[in-house]
Amino acid sequence: MLKKIGLIGLPVILLIGILGFVIWGSTPLPATSEAQAALETTPQVVVETPADKIVFRPTASQPKTGFIFYPGGRVDNHAYAPLLRSIAGQGYLVVLVPMPLNLAVFGVDLAQNVIDANPQIQHWAIGGHSLGGSMAAQFVINHPGKVAGLVFWASYPGASMLDNPVQVLSISGSQDGLATPQKIDEGRKLEPANTQFVVIAGGNHAQFGSYGLQPGDGQATIPPSAQWEQTVKATADLLKQIGQ
Repeated sequence: MLKKIGLIGLPVILLIGILGFVIWGSTPLPATSEAQAALETTPQVVVETPADKIVFRPTASQPKTGFIFYPGGRVDNHAYAPLLRSIAGQGYLVVLVPMPLNLAVFGVDLAQNVIDANPQIQHWAIGGHSLGGSMAAQFVINHPGKVAGLVFWASYPGASMLDNPVQVLSISGSQDGLATPQKIDEGRKLEPANTQFVVIAGGNHAQFGSYGLQPGDGQATIPPSAQWEQTVKATADLLKQIGQ
């Protein structure tokens, strides 16, 4: 009898565990009202929101360079709209890819759909924040030659990229309590020798987006707007490099 109860109980325990994980992944850190406002179209950038992506399209020109972005783990993807709309405003197609259960580990190869849907783009870069950056790197590893640039926001690869010809940019914050300066430095051993490193003095983990405070993070000593400005500039500089 006890054995029968045990056999019945195991599937129930597994089901509860799976349900708990789904609920956990489906309740991300929410985007701020400022981030939600950045989803509005402006004279400089048209914002399109089909079901499987968010597209930021510049109005001044037909871009030849594009940037695919993977959001951080359990962060509302809308939180990155202020930065991504600013990047698009400098003349680049920017596509934000929402992730299943808000975890990029379940959508590593979704960038391929974006590339296939935009044959007019001649030069692609991919990037992401935190877990999103690591999974963007995995896409580069899985699909050699598909993109020319890789941008880490408070992130680093999970596997060696030493022989990969992609141009890599790492942007991090000096006050980051999650992707700490030590972890960023350790990640160097997996990145190409010509990787560019930008450290934002006073920046932390959460201020690479707009979703408020994050448990375990360090205290930023600069306002979000200052961190966004430096992040946008460094990312746009990389896009300019690969588009030449």
